[in-house]
Amino acid sequence: MSIRPQTPTPTPLRELVTQFGLEARGLSEDAAVTGVSLDSRDVRPGDLYIGMPGAKRHGADFAAQAAASGASAMLTDAAGAELATAAGVELPVLVSARHPRELLGDVAAAVYGTADFDAKLFGVTGTNGKTSVVYILAELIRAAGLTPGLSSTAERRVGEEVIPANLTSPEASELHGLLARMREREVEGVAIEVSAQAVVRHRLDGVHFDVVAFNNFSQDHLDEFGDLESYFAAKLALFTPERASRGVVVVDSPYGQRIAKESQIPVTRLATEYGQSADWHLAITRQSLDGVSFVLQGPEGAHFRGSVPVFGGFMAENAALALIMLHEAGIPLAQVAAGLERGRIPVYIPGRLEEMTEPGSAGPRFFVDYGHTPGAFAAMLDALGEVAPGKIIFMFGADGDRDTTKREEMGRIAAAGSDTLIICDYHPRSEPPEAIRAQLLTGARAANHAEVIEEGDPRRAVRLAISLAAPGDVILYAGPGHEDHQEVAGQFIPYSARDEVRGALREAGLLS
Repeated sequence: MSIRPQTPTPTPLRELVTQFGLEARGLSEDAAVTGVSLDSRDVRPGDLYIGMPGAKRHGADFAAQAAASGASAMLTDAAGAELATAAGVELPVLVSARHPRELLGDVAAAVYGTADFDAKLFGVTGTNGKTSVVYILAELIRAAGLTPGLSSTAERRVGEEVIPANLTSPEASELHGLLARMREREVEGVAIEVSAQAVVRHRLDGVHFDVVAFNNFSQDHLDEFGDLESYFAAKLALFTPERASRGVVVVDSPYGQRIAKESQIPVTRLATEYGQSADWHLAITRQSLDGVSFVLQGPEGAHFRGSVPVFGGFMAENAALALIMLHEAGIPLAQVAAGLERGRIPVYIPGRLEEMTEPGSAGPRFFVDYGHTPGAFAAMLDALGEVAPGKIIFMFGADGDRDTTKREEMGRIAAAGSDTLIICDYHPRSEPPEAIRAQLLTGARAANHAEVIEEGDPRRAVRLAISLAAPGDVILYAGPGHEDHQEVAGQFIPYSARDEVRGALREAGLLS
């Protein structure tokens, strides 16, 4: 169920008709709505149900279910209105000449009253690391003495309230319901993970960010966008006056430099590489498996010295990006530092380089991560190569029915950066899992580096990895992260990598 305000204010439907130029059918003068829903299964009494044309069915086909659940009205297109009439649905209908998705965000903002939400809004985009930046932002907002909220791939948070998530970026109706709940709870700073799909599919409509950020870019989602340039354009579209006031960009890569150059809003630049021209510079001062320490220096003497309890220079970069975003929003770094103990950011990121063993364990260390792109693999394995005292044992699988062109490269990078590589299944979906593994194996064997092992069953693969590890070795299981299922041939099979790893570690006597 979507997240809603607990005490919604009714919005007269006549106001929506006037504001959005809609045609009203069967509408009484005093009709009003208190919520918005795209899914007939999520409709609550008083909702405006959005009957959207879909790839297989029109949402108006479910108008009767929406009415039975208490919907006050339906907003749809002309075709949807005719479907509802033919089905004899007795529900007031608002008809849009435009595609309903193009109105959804602004309609939801009007119904939930979120256009005047005065919290600081932060949006983070990029291929890898968005979730980590969002969680670090939330911790820094808290350290600054403000009440945080967040929306990530893993979950939504309203203050201390935690709700599991289904999409990286929620549909516009859900997002505005979430923001309305946050306003009720007096949230003062909101960190939102922004996918490329969210930008092109109008999921952010009706939201204007104070600051948006871009961290990195590499191949992903080509099954949806077709080519890298189209995928990049979806990221760049966040840096427009319609979406945000200011931007922060990591300019280490050519893509980051393009964002900074082509942005339509003022941007501040962060560099982590020596000699790169930027407004802010990050330097790593210490790294280990238990975290990374850094110094951040900016214009006019702005600086921050701190640490993050997760390994990898990229994690320091994520923290730096979050700090600069707060600075750009008018929250001084000194105010943030005052709420931290010696600059340590006490962040926990579900399923992102999350350690399953005890930190500092004398035995092998086991981490689970959500990374599933060539760029993520390269970053994690490069970081591990700098801090792992023993061998690196890497295990992963690949998504079925998704971008197939990245599979061999994922296998090659995984093998090149590890000592032992175990290839297993992830979400095969409708594809034969052995065919997916074959592509990964082709890339892995081309690297001519790691010992490569095929074990399709991830449960057995976890135990195999543990059996091969010695004290000082590091096992990294990439892909499933925080997820709680596998998708196989249309079935969602319960599976938590984190739970599976903990159980296997206990069986091996490596976890109490």
